[in-house]
Formats: sequence, structure tokens, C-alpha cells
Amino acid sequence: MAKTKTIYSCTECGGQVSKWQGQCPHCTAWNTLVESIAESAPSGKNRYSALTTTGKVQTLAEVDAEEVPRTPTGIVEFDRVLGGGLVSGGVVLIGGDPGIGKSTLLLQTLAHLSTQQKVLYVSGEESAQQIALRAKRLMLDARQMHLLAEIQLEKIQVVIAQEKPDVVVIDSIQTVYSEQLTSAPGSVAQVRECAAQLTRVAKSSAVTMILVGHVTKEGALAGPRVLEHIVDTVLYFEGDTHSSFRLIRAFKNRFGAVNELGVFAMTEKGLREVSNPSALFLSQHGAQVPGSCVMVTQEGTRPLLVEIQALLDEAHAPNPRRLSLGLEQNRLAMLLAVLHRHAGIACFDQDVFINAVGGVKITEPGADLAVLLAIVSSLRNKPLPEKMVVFGEVGLAGEVRPVQRGQERLKEAAKLGFTHAIIPKANAPKQKIVGMEIIAVERVEDAVAKMR
Repeated sequence: MAKTKTIYSCTECGGQVSKWQGQCPHCTAWNTLVESIAESAPSGKNRYSALTTTGKVQTLAEVDAEEVPRTPTGIVEFDRVLGGGLVSGGVVLIGGDPGIGKSTLLLQTLAHLSTQQKVLYVSGEESAQQIALRAKRLMLDARQMHLLAEIQLEKIQVVIAQEKPDVVVIDSIQTVYSEQLTSAPGSVAQVRECAAQLTRVAKSSAVTMILVGHVTKEGALAGPRVLEHIVDTVLYFEGDTHSSFRLIRAFKNRFGAVNELGVFAMTEKGLREVSNPSALFLSQHGAQVPGSCVMVTQEGTRPLLVEIQALLDEAHAPNPRRLSLGLEQNRLAMLLAVLHRHAGIACFDQDVFINAVGGVKITEPGADLAVLLAIVSSLRNKPLPEKMVVFGEVGLAGEVRPVQRGQERLKEAAKLGFTHAIIPKANAPKQKIVGMEIIAVERVEDAVAKMR
């Protein structure tokens, strides 16, 4: 019996080498090579021949550029992240931790769509009985929802060709396998091949395809990185499984804006949309407490109010701790250096802990000023004025730089009853906002002085 030949495939770029190496020679990524079985060349016609085209060459001006029609899912927050709804022929990849609510959301979505379109739910992880019990628990109308419990790619393709559904959900792409490959389901080769074939079906048949993907312990989608390049939209489910709140964030969208955020609450009857997400990220204090500062962040087109909390405690070790949850750790060290150099406030003998309330992750630099004022408030044990919001980027020279959509942030804060705002001078509104006092600052020391 011939010995099985193994190769090593890169999870980032999909490149293959015959021997294991610490670094992929194709994309230079480290520790991304995984062992898999070498696939034999397919007999007969190349399986990718269907992708060849005989279309004529034309100029861009000759192409009829029409607006892409969208189908609302019936869930407003989901539509927001998708860019307005599902697109015919589009492929959506949604990933998240186990138990975060991916299958629940898609089951609710198909229940809404089944009243006007033909839908198909392909399950490779749960049996038909388990899905029926979930739909019953969520009190969904499943009379028009078609279900298929199958993991073989070729059988799924046959059913799609026979049933001709408008929307198909594959739960999940890591469980699907093709009989043309000998490797196990979930391997790099299987995930890449099955995703490519399902994408081809979606494009050729104008079927909206939604793929569910597993994530690694680092939070990235499992499988080769090429999986994210194949699809049109990549969504991530975020949130703590011990909390009832869930966030959906778009990281790639060929039919809409990225970094949009959808907010849900997990209840006994499934995921419920949150109409006022700012209330989730603001703690309810009986009185003002030191180390608490409310900022306005921008998630896509939506301004959100988030509470930044800081706690400073005397360090009892030679190296003080710097811990940041929801904000970038390296940026915290930079802000502490700016605070010392330009405002004369030293924290070298203090343990510094920063937290963004509600489990939200803030990636924009507009949180810099709020973090600094929360640190100063905790260090002095003096709370900030009541009903105050703060936003602004801080540079290494100590200047407070403007952020995008400053007017929208101020209007959102005023709508929620905030009466004071410390903002960059370049973001100061030309017309006065009713009920809000604007404090425009140019430098970090000016903002610290306004706290007194």
C-alpha cells in the first residue's frame, strides 16, 4: 500500500509546501502552516472549467450601472450591518464564538424571509429535530422554511438546483466536504474548495448565500484567509456569552459601508433589536464617581455614547501594570507618556486599569481625550462634572486633534440629555446647540485645566 503523501498548507494565503517551516514562503506569515493530505489531480475535465467565461470585452461606459436591489431581512439592525439588506447573488460570511447566537439570528431571518421568498437552511451541525425545537422555542412560523441536514457538497448543490431557493444558509462551512478531495472536513483544502463552489453557485444562480464560519481562539475566522476574500461580506458576532448583549460588526462589504454596528439583546425568544444602544454602554451611578468619563464614538454611520472607566492604584511591584479592556493597550502607554510630558501628571508609580463599559471594542483614536480625563479623575479622586461628554484625538505633541462627524456626535449627546462637552477646537460647531455648553480645547493641558 502506497504511503499517504502529506503537504503543509498556509491558513493565511493557502500556499502549499512539502515540508513544515516556521514561516510561510509565500506570504511570510509565521506559524500558519498546517498538515494536510495531498490531493490527487482530478481526472477528466478540470473542475474549475465552469468558471471560464466567453463574455465579450467592452468599455466601462457601455456597462449599464444600475443600483443593486436589496431585500430587507425584517431585522433592522441586521439590515444596517448588511448595508440595507440582502443582495441577490451575494455571499455573506458570518463568524463568531460558539453559542453567541449565529444560528438563532439566521433562523429568525429565514422565518421573516420565508413569507415572501423561498429559503433553504442547510445544517451540518444540528439534526432536523434540534432545529425544529429551536424554532418552536423561538415561536417562529416555520411552515414555509425548507430544511436540509447534509454535509456533502455535491448533494447540497443538487438540492439547490432542484429547489431553486432565493436564500440559502450553510451552517457551517467548516462541516461541509467535497468527495473530490480526500482530506477531512474543516481542513484548509476542503474549506477553500467548498466555499469557492458555493460562491460559484450563488453567482451563477442569483442565490443569496449565507455561510456560517467558526472562529479560532484568537477570534479570527477558522480556515484559510482566502475564505474572506472569496465572499462579498464578512460579519463578526461579538459579545460575552455570559452577557445578554450581542454586537454584529461588518469588516468587509462590497455592497455597503464597513464598520457598521448592529446591537442585539439575547432573550428567551431569540435576539431582540436594541433601539437605543447608547444606554447599554452607560453605567447607572447614583452619584458621579471618580474615573468615569462618557465619550461619543462613531461606529459606521451611528454615533454611540460609551462610558470609559479608569482606576489608578498605587503600584506594589517594580513594574506597574497597564491593563486596557476594549481599547488598544499600546495606545494607553502612549497617552500616559503624553500626560506626563505635556500636563505634568506622572503615573509611573500607579497601576492603570482602563475599561470600556458594556464589552464594546473602540478602535478609533477619538477616545484618547476621554481616556486621559478618566485617568486624571481617578488619580485625583475627583469626579468629572455631571452630564459631560468628551471626544478628541491626542497627538504626541500634546495637541487635541479633530475627529470625524463631530456635529453628529454632539447632537446625539444632546438628545440623550448631556449638557457639557469637551471637544477639539476644530470640531466646535458654528451654530450653538440648544441646551449644551461647548468647551473647545487645543491642547491636553487645557482639557485637564477645564476639569477643575
